[in-house]
Amino acid sequence: MYKRCKLRNGIQVVTERIPHFRSISIGLWFKAGSIYENSSQNGLSHFIEHMLFKGTKERTAKEIAQTLEAVGGQLNAFTAKECTCFYSKVIDQHLELALDLLSDMVLNSLFDEREINKEKGVILEEISMYEDSPDDVVHELLSRGFFGSHPLGQAIIGTSDNVMAFTREGMMEYFDGFYTPDNLVISIAGNFDEDELISLLDKYFGGWKKDRPEFTEPQAAQPHSGIFYKYKDIEQTHLCIGFPGLPLGHEHIYPLMVFNNIFGGGMSSRLFQKIREENGLAYSVFSYPSSYVHGGLFTIYAGMKSSQTAQVVSLITEEIDSIKNMDISQEELYMAREQLKGNYILGLESTSSRMTAIGRNQLLIGRTLSPDEILAKIDKVRLDDIYHVLDKMFVKEDRALALVSRDDLTNDLERIL
Repeated sequence: MYKRCKLRNGIQVVTERIPHFRSISIGLWFKAGSIYENSSQNGLSHFIEHMLFKGTKERTAKEIAQTLEAVGGQLNAFTAKECTCFYSKVIDQHLELALDLLSDMVLNSLFDEREINKEKGVILEEISMYEDSPDDVVHELLSRGFFGSHPLGQAIIGTSDNVMAFTREGMMEYFDGFYTPDNLVISIAGNFDEDELISLLDKYFGGWKKDRPEFTEPQAAQPHSGIFYKYKDIEQTHLCIGFPGLPLGHEHIYPLMVFNNIFGGGMSSRLFQKIREENGLAYSVFSYPSSYVHGGLFTIYAGMKSSQTAQVVSLITEEIDSIKNMDISQEELYMAREQLKGNYILGLESTSSRMTAIGRNQLLIGRTLSPDEILAKIDKVRLDDIYHVLDKMFVKEDRALALVSRDDLTNDLERIL
């Protein structure tokens, strides 16, 4: 059972006590990500995530790394488009140590000028690593093309030029604007004593006073159509097709997720069976929905030889047309629902996944459904619900296609599409 409360300084806390576990996972969720950056700031959220591991008033970077590793715990972080999370997982007896460390990183990081300059080189290497991965590049290309100038289209990691231009002053201004008590959700799942936990949270976070400047949320994103090509001297052609998805919290999220399992969500899906198993045209082919507060994107990906790209795109469009003509069977619907429920339940068997689910939902949509509520929503999905979503999603005028290849196939694909 989930519980919610607020600390005396307004920090939201959401918890799930699981007494039969011996682990505990803690997440600090800030509403800070690439969607809140302007073009010159793009990459700052990710850079700041790195800097919180680079030393505080009490700990060096090495001591930060050692503190939880010394007791078998884990410490990490990630930046997304709409949030940044710092998280740890420890056995329950080390709860206070984890809270001490996380609070020290957020409240007392130094942002030392020498460490900032050193980390620029690390992040430039990270950008190069992504550039060397064409399947990452094509997804980023689709996102930029589909969302256009909207900040949802910006890369989380930023650009090399931006990274080199970042200053400590600009970094601190952004940090002070987004790392505030009223912009934070702390989520905790695992074995803990509730009274002790609240007392510790108040000890390490309750006295934090910091006002957030006035802030306006971005507008909802609008889809952009087109074919977006990037040259790379590689063997495979990497392809993404994008359609408008659904925002977080939308009433038809679960029909969309059930549909995705039927269409391209696994080895038994239509795309995998048709393109890989029956025709042997691609090693990797799948689809997935991405939902954000400010918009959504439904992505279809395939990697194949250039000479087979046109055939793969034709088969994808045939499957879309087939499904839009209402040929999903009741058996497919049943299997997709059961698969979705099974994946969800298996994903609950760790404190980390439970902490992530309750923290992210509380931060971004202000509520968290119980497992029973989610399973009931999946069970309620009917074919009419799926077709209703598809009518609004598979609109040719809103379709975008991204292509990373050494062959410019845009003219061929335009004719097919």
